[in-house]
Amino acid sequence: MEALSRMISALVTNGFICGFQIGSLSRGITTISHLLFADDTLIMCEIDPDQLRAVKALLLCFEAVSGLKVNYDKSELVPIGEVHNLRELAGILGRKIASLPMSYLGLPLGIAPRARSIWDTVIEKVERRLAGWKRMYLSKGGWTTLIKSTLSNLPTYFLSLFPIPASVAGRLEKLQRDFLWGGLGEEFKFHLVKWEMVCCPISNGGSGIRNVRVFNRSLLGQWLWRYIKEPEALWKTVIENKYGGLGGVGVLEKLEGPLE
Repeated sequence: MEALSRMISALVTNGFICGFQIGSLSRGITTISHLLFADDTLIMCEIDPDQLRAVKALLLCFEAVSGLKVNYDKSELVPIGEVHNLRELAGILGRKIASLPMSYLGLPLGIAPRARSIWDTVIEKVERRLAGWKRMYLSKGGWTTLIKSTLSNLPTYFLSLFPIPASVAGRLEKLQRDFLWGGLGEEFKFHLVKWEMVCCPISNGGSGIRNVRVFNRSLLGQWLWRYIKEPEALWKTVIENKYGGLGGVGVLEKLEGPLE
């Protein structure tokens, strides 16, 4: 993949394809032509048949020199904005056509980051997992362990990237509360302890179950820490070119409000 990355960069350097440019002359411009994750590759270029032919030729060369083969059945052409000659462009690469919004590496693309619909898949996973558990064979300690080891971890990926809406956080907490205090059937059971107390650390008399809102804020706060500690990271360069440079404590104050 390192060789493929250098080949794509060579196409950009020699003007065969143009990647996605972010920033301005005053802030700096970053050109992103491709992103790699394990065996998954995302290549970006303009709506130009010649550029797609260059990408096609590059992939053929890569197959010849590496002995690997591109799986076109799992490859898709995703237009951004209105594209009039989409069928012609797709015919050059021989790939399927997809559209935004879509799911990429388990995350939604083309959806507003604060939209509630992003969390539908997370809630469905939690509900499916709850439906498969036989609570009648578990003690309160067993239910607590399942919440801490499984239910609390299912939304972690999304919680580390998106601020959770209050309605979604309330829904997830309700599912956990009903599972903890529910009986063998669907009848209502009184909650013997406040949920805030249940989410307290064990050393403070709680059960150590994570509070969804606090956990979300903690995970998002790690990006502020990484912003300062990873000066050469690509994602940081993109943010600075698009929104302007921030430094030191100013990052925390601008993104999170005044420090207390």
